[in-house]
Amino acid sequence: MPLLPYSEAPGELLKLFNAEKESILARYYEPEPGLFIAESAKVTIRAFEAGYEIISMLIEDSQINREARQLFTMFPDIPAYHAPTAKYLEISGYPMTRGVLSLFRRKTRSRPASVSPGGSSLPILPDTFSRIAVLEEVGNPANIGSVFRNAAALGVDAVLLSKGCCDPLSRRCLRVSMGCVFQVPWYMTGLSGDKICEGMKAQGIRTAAMALSGNSISVADPALKDVRRLAVILGNEGNGLRSETIEACDDVVLIPMAEGVDSLNVAAASAVAFWELRHPYR
Repeated sequence: MPLLPYSEAPGELLKLFNAEKESILARYYEPEPGLFIAESAKVTIRAFEAGYEIISMLIEDSQINREARQLFTMFPDIPAYHAPTAKYLEISGYPMTRGVLSLFRRKTRSRPASVSPGGSSLPILPDTFSRIAVLEEVGNPANIGSVFRNAAALGVDAVLLSKGCCDPLSRRCLRVSMGCVFQVPWYMTGLSGDKICEGMKAQGIRTAAMALSGNSISVADPALKDVRRLAVILGNEGNGLRSETIEACDDVVLIPMAEGVDSLNVAAASAVAFWELRHPYR
């Protein structure tokens, strides 16, 4: 990997590493797929192993013989620019990076076959997918990242995101997920949660809304664990699931809690739900 001082990098390239420019990265080659930034050597490697094309890197001087060292062997032909800590932080615009920023090209996401009215972009999921997470209007990238990390760790086969969810390839999401976004198949559906649920049921997948209602059953109910194909539906940070989405589900499920507390953060709730509802043969 050619290791060059940051002063030799094109000015336009250095701008792309700045956190304030992230909003333009996804649309950089519009209408073609844009760019994203992976932070740390570990996330860089996971992105590459998932088939994403790496373009360039920015490395803090202190990491050249530490976290970034493995990258020199893996990417001998990819230009990498190094900078002292103060300059690195100035360029990146973010003080909590892991000393490596890698610029990647996004993939073209082919339009999947549809099972929902109106030619929606809901994918037909493989029959081998027994546990699916559905996120409705979850806008916090840290929560999305945490859900992906939980999904990868606890046997979830895919994550579907409704309209209103943040981009899983956003910088903070990738950082919080530790690159687990690249380990679990995911789909930005552009649909509301209730339409996703209708599509899941059309594929023979039972749907369980995580919500409080008069007919909620416990997440520990053994009947749920025995379901061969189950989609767990999780709502956003402020309002939870929309009433239309809850009504569209086969079951309404709650996590029993101590008196005085009625809910968990969506990331924490996902960890409990994924563990309790994991397929019994995994």
